[in-house]
Amino acid sequence: MKKLLFFFPILLILFSFTGTKHPYHVGSVEINYSQKSKTFEITGRFFLDDLENALNNKYGKSLHFNDAKFKSQLNESLKNYAVEYFKLKANNKFLNVNFVGYEEDHESVNIYLESEKIDNPKKVEAAVSFLYNLFDDQLNIVHIIVNGERKSEKLTYPNRYLFQQF
Repeated sequence: MKKLLFFFPILLILFSFTGTKHPYHVGSVEINYSQKSKTFEITGRFFLDDLENALNNKYGKSLHFNDAKFKSQLNESLKNYAVEYFKLKANNKFLNVNFVGYEEDHESVNIYLESEKIDNPKKVEAAVSFLYNLFDDQLNIVHIIVNGERKSEKLTYPNRYLFQQF
């Protein structure tokens, strides 16, 4: 499983030096429970061009990362996209998940989400289908971390559901 942790960053580095499109459709999602805030802090990391294409395809727009004039439209689109393609449940209760924002660099985009408060999560369930609207070979590597214990799983289209006990 440790190899999976290194797989995505290596792909980002490899394909950032090539002028061609990458042949893999891979993303990662980290769902980290914070004892301090009693919330799940979620970070999704995706190739910039894949996410841009998924948003444009989904909403029939022509949005572009790395262009400041699209910032507010991207915020709204990413917020709506995350609501549809990410669900979180803990201790058999669906949690409200809020869009916090995003960061981009030349090759990737990080999406930040945060759940409502929950005490002492023991069973965590997630539905993760980012980029499934665009690619039928999408692979999402999902890490769930509770009290320092990390459990990872890969979800390949069309599989989107996972759960872990802590």
